[in-house]
Amino acid sequence: MEKFYLDDYLKQMQRREQSGETFESLCKKMEAVFRKEWEGDKENTSEVLERQKRAIIGYEKESNYFLNKIEQLIREWNVEDVMFPYWYRSLGEGIFHEVWGMAGMAEWFYESYSTSSSAKIIGDNIYFLKEGKMVCMPQKIGKERREQLIRALLMLTPEERLDRDFHEVYLLDGTRITVFRNRMVKKDRESIIFRRYIIPSYTFEEQERRGTVPPESSDLFRAMVAAGYNVVISGAVRSSKTTFLSTWQSYEDRSLEGVMIETDAEIPLHTLMPGAPIIQILADGPKLESIIKNLLRSDADYFIMAEARDGVALDTAVKLASKGTRRMKITFHSREPCNFPYDAAAEIVKVYGGDLDYNARRIADSFDYIFHFIQLRDKRKKRLKGIYELSYDRGETWGIRITPICEYDFDSDSWHWKNCISREKLEVAKEEDAAACEQIALLMEQLLKEDQEV
Repeated sequence: MEKFYLDDYLKQMQRREQSGETFESLCKKMEAVFRKEWEGDKENTSEVLERQKRAIIGYEKESNYFLNKIEQLIREWNVEDVMFPYWYRSLGEGIFHEVWGMAGMAEWFYESYSTSSSAKIIGDNIYFLKEGKMVCMPQKIGKERREQLIRALLMLTPEERLDRDFHEVYLLDGTRITVFRNRMVKKDRESIIFRRYIIPSYTFEEQERRGTVPPESSDLFRAMVAAGYNVVISGAVRSSKTTFLSTWQSYEDRSLEGVMIETDAEIPLHTLMPGAPIIQILADGPKLESIIKNLLRSDADYFIMAEARDGVALDTAVKLASKGTRRMKITFHSREPCNFPYDAAAEIVKVYGGDLDYNARRIADSFDYIFHFIQLRDKRKKRLKGIYELSYDRGETWGIRITPICEYDFDSDSWHWKNCISREKLEVAKEEDAAACEQIALLMEQLLKEDQEV
């Protein structure tokens, strides 16, 4: 424990009293100094605004410009001992964020909250996601400062009109910020949502240890990756879909050429799979529709639709799969995995029209397995709720078949296996990797046996 000296503490308190400064008064004083300097430099107004914008986004050079100047003035004024709110790391940082930066939201960007995936400002209150729960923090942000923060964030997208009720912007680190204001919210209840994707470099074994997937399932999953199955990873928001997709993808053959299509920059494949020849495209809606022909002509070995939200994305995935593309991976928001073919077909029909049943059959014929994830009451805990084999029966029924091969039991917090992998799916695996095909059959028998013994 660090030694405490009463004399030093009393001297420090005395200096604070003599200076007559408080954190609030120091912020106002600092703001006045900067404003006076900027007003005297009217020729470079645009440069000043650009510097402030880049500092808020997170550019080191511009951030250091503010912090260094603030620290210099703190020393000149001999106010180093002024107390500042504990959620800031230093007096200088506190002044910068209180006056120009993220205000009390700044704490969420510190290392201590690096694993928190979301935060919110609702009215005066600030909330951080902590250990799976949204917690109201002690720091507040008043209406005037809230409006100032919104205006500062909107500098990131100059084309945005300030009088709009909804805005979406991105920071340098990929944090997505969604703003609801004016007529979209109740009076003085402006809401700012901060969302970032925490994609740890997990292995299947790590997910086993965390209880997200069944024990002893990692060998089967690796064999399924090698077999080149087309997979759907479904579930609600924050149910671990993106994490499982990233984990699955990290076992992919790094010599194969891939294309990943995202609506937001969520998954840094260049970091997860350095050196792999993977093109990462950001496209949605009309933009995605405009490049579909190019994608269909692509000589890529596989495609990833990181979040198939609408009919355009889903129809693109089906068209690619129907042309023989293997190793297709998509994520899809869904509560009931067995509804996936019709839920996805409804989205396609909504955009392009056509017959719902026909499109549902196309989808069932395009994908091999659905991995469905859920979030437990303790929101820190995610579980693979089930693995479902998906196929289209061209023989007896000419219908869609969805067969569970693994299901989660809530009461025992465990999984039950069924050795129901069809001959059709084993043939698909055999075409891609004969060794993986044999391993899948063997591992399924082994998991079923262990399940029965339990």
